[in-house]
Amino acid sequence: MKVLILCTGNSCRSQMAHGFLQSFDPTITVCSAGTQASGKLNEKAVEVMKEAGIDISHHTSDPVEKYLKDEWDYVITVCGGANEACPAFTGKVKHRLHIGFDDPSHAEGTEEFIRGEFIRVRDEIKEAFYKLYTEQIKPQL
Repeated sequence: MKVLILCTGNSCRSQMAHGFLQSFDPTITVCSAGTQASGKLNEKAVEVMKEAGIDISHHTSDPVEKYLKDEWDYVITVCGGANEACPAFTGKVKHRLHIGFDDPSHAEGTEEFIRGEFIRVRDEIKEAFYKLYTEQIKPQL
C-alpha cells in the first residue's frame, strides 16, 4: 500500500497527516509532498506532533515532481490549493481523495491562540486519517 499526501508547502498539514498515517500502520509506504514545497518543516507542526507522541522532525519537504512517475494506491490532498494544482496522476493512482483542513500556519493572534490552532488542526487530521485508515485502507491490506 502506497499513499502520497499533498499540500501546497509540504511543511505542516501534509506532514502531520503523513506522521499519523504512518503511525497507524508502519507497513504502509507513506510519502508527502508539496505543489510548492517550502523545503522545510513548520516548527510548530513538529512541536505539536511530538506532544502527540509522533516525531516528524526527520521528514523532508519535497516537491510533488519527485513522485509523479510512481504508482500510488492513494493520492490525498489536504488543502484547497494542492487540490486545485494537483498534477494529473492519470493511470497511476487507484484512489484520489481530498480531505481539507485549515492552515494553522496562517493563524494570527496571540501565541496561545496560534498554538491552539495547530493543536486543533492536528487533532482534526488525526481523526480524519484514522477514519480513512480504518474504513478504506486497512480492509485492503
